[in-house]
Amino acid sequence: MQRTSTTVVAVIGPHAAHRVAEVGGFANVHAEIPDDGPALDRAAAAWSGVARSSRTYSVHDADPLEAVVHEWVALYDGEGRRGELEMAIAGTTARWRNRSIELPDYYLLLDADMLPRTRQHWYLGVLRVVAPTRIVPVDDSAAAVGRALCRLPAGRWWPDLPELLDGIDQVAPDAVGTTTEAVPAARRLVR
Repeated sequence: MQRTSTTVVAVIGPHAAHRVAEVGGFANVHAEIPDDGPALDRAAAAWSGVARSSRTYSVHDADPLEAVVHEWVALYDGEGRRGELEMAIAGTTARWRNRSIELPDYYLLLDADMLPRTRQHWYLGVLRVVAPTRIVPVDDSAAAVGRALCRLPAGRWWPDLPELLDGIDQVAPDAVGTTTEAVPAARRLVR
C-alpha cells in the first residue's frame, strides 16, 4: 500500500459524484471527480489527484476495484463468465503493481441498503470481512458524509491487492453475509 499525507476515501453509490463535489467545499477536504471512462482509468486519475493532496481528507468516486466488482457481480448474477472476472483481476492487479492505482483508506457506502443485493455482498461482505472498519455505510447526504469523515475508525489495513483478490472468484455472495452493523474484528473471510 502506498502511503499518502491524506486520508483517501472512496464514496460509493448512485449519487457519489454529487456527494464528493458537495464535501469538496469543506475546508479540510480535497475532492477528486475524474472524467467518465473505463473504471481503471478513472481510478488512476483519482489516485493521481489524491496522492498530491495535503488536505486532511481526499475524497473521490472512482473505486479502483470497480472492474473487479462489476465482473464479480455479473458472474454471481448469472450474467458474466469466470474468464471476464479473471481478466478484470489481472488488469486491476497490473495497475496496482505499476502503482497507478491504490485502494482507498476507506469506502463510504451511500445508502448501502439500497445497493443491488450482490453488490451489497461485495462491499458489506467480501471487503468488510477483510477490513471491517474500512467499509463505512452512511446516509446519502453531504452532511452524513462530512460527519463520517470526522469519525473514521482505526483498524487493520487492507492486504496487498493480489492477496485480497486471490481466489475471489470462489467467494460466492451467499458465503459472506451483509450487515450495516459493526463487524467483529476477529471475523475472517474463509475461502
